Amino acid sequence: MGTFLDTLALRLKRRASYRRTVAAIRSMPLDVALDLDIYPGDAERIARRAVYGA
Repeated sequence: MGTFLDTLALRLKRRASYRRTVAAIRSMPLDVALDLDIYPGDAERIARRAVYGA
């Protein structure tokens, strides 16, 4: 049972990190995002790669 709870806790932490990353990218001023070569419409893809490594 401990493994299940550990896995659940890890998934919840990753999901929270994913949501924070998406929010940070979306709230970034457009000129800053473009300077970093980030398109705000790609926030989910960028966050997924950053958090889950996929």
